[in-house]
Amino acid sequence: MQNEQVKLEEKKVVVFRLDNEEYAIEVEQVRSIEPLQPITRVPHTPPFVKGVINLRGVVTPVIDLRRRFNLDETDDTSTTRIIIVVAGEMEAGLIVDAANDVINIPVDGIEPPPEVVGGVMADYVRGVVRLENRLLTLLNLEHVLSHHNQTNKIEETS
Repeated sequence: MQNEQVKLEEKKVVVFRLDNEEYAIEVEQVRSIEPLQPITRVPHTPPFVKGVINLRGVVTPVIDLRRRFNLDETDDTSTTRIIIVVAGEMEAGLIVDAANDVINIPVDGIEPPPEVVGGVMADYVRGVVRLENRLLTLLNLEHVLSHHNQTNKIEETS
């Protein structure tokens, strides 16, 4: 056997909180983290689209991640943030309870979502990362930002 030196590859992620859970988005997909600001409602949009904001002259749609993930809504606090993200050609703001920190995670530490994760949330999860006493859910932004509301899927009943 050859003795190979394997370079530990890491990915930098922004960690944020929704409810009591921690989620992560790759730093390359994050444009900025903004304090909550006035949001203009847009008629005939899905319920999870909160509206739009004018951010430095750019009109940006804002998605309420609590509503997108079917979590209970809460009042905004001083820690509520809008994370401006980009995935492919899509750019949007994500309302989160708090943006905690930026950390490095080992690429080989990203595990696929557990099979028990079913339904809507499984579509939004790219993987799970275990770090000492933390468990981070790595989001699949392309699916989160998709205009197709995953909750409209017909559920199988047997």
